[in-house]
Amino acid sequence: MEMTHSSKIPEILKTHETELLSEWNQELLATNTRKGLIKEAELREECREFLKLLRSAAQSGNLSNVQATEWREVREMLTSISRSRSQKGFTPTETATFVFSFKRPLFDRLRQQLLDPAELGEEVWQATDLLDHLGLLVMEAYQKSREEVILRQQEELMELSTPVVKLWDGILALPIIGTLDSARTQVVMESLLQKIVETGSEVAIIDITGVPTVDTLTAQHLLKTVTAARLMGADCIISGIRPQIAQTIVYLGIDLTDVITKATLADAFLMALKRMGTTIARK
Repeated sequence: MEMTHSSKIPEILKTHETELLSEWNQELLATNTRKGLIKEAELREECREFLKLLRSAAQSGNLSNVQATEWREVREMLTSISRSRSQKGFTPTETATFVFSFKRPLFDRLRQQLLDPAELGEEVWQATDLLDHLGLLVMEAYQKSREEVILRQQEELMELSTPVVKLWDGILALPIIGTLDSARTQVVMESLLQKIVETGSEVAIIDITGVPTVDTLTAQHLLKTVTAARLMGADCIISGIRPQIAQTIVYLGIDLTDVITKATLADAFLMALKRMGTTIARK
């Protein structure tokens, strides 16, 4: 809902912009305990640009809805600042301080310009509501930025944790370490199938020595990967079937009768060599 009275805040932002900028810079520099993360010149420029956009948006008279069109440039700048702070290592509190530290200079200026207590109270409340909404916007943008970084890192780690290794001409090995869930299965499949296409391999060994437990869901994911590899013309051998995992598979009634399984990767490799018509002999 928009204001029901003509606020003095837009006029104060316009008339006292220079003083507000100076006082705000001092406030930010005083609260910045990690000056090495951002240069003072960069911080001053950010303050100057933000105050210019804030003044321009406030002239519309709508100080209660920062999602309105006239606040678009303000939102974009705060989002950019939040992302930049996140990448530089600022905490959420330090990032939000960029907006919240403007309260003191603005409130001081309101007290100097407004003598009527009722009017002052109304304007202070309006300013508080506005800056709080902008501060929350900063926090949300910061959180979203961190979530994107974490998601990207998880995807990169997932790709790194499922390497496809060429053991021999026509033989690939895919060692899996950790839990095999739906998302990871997709990465495993894509990595394996891509390597099969690139190398023209005929046998793929999926080693689950590093998989802590095998439940029904994990077995289904393994079978999907085996089926996908077969469709690409490669036979699959599952290695790393430890006694505990074998007992679990039998207990759960998981059907692996159509899949070749071996206790160790070495056994699977020898089996793969035989399927390729190759033998290894000791000197």
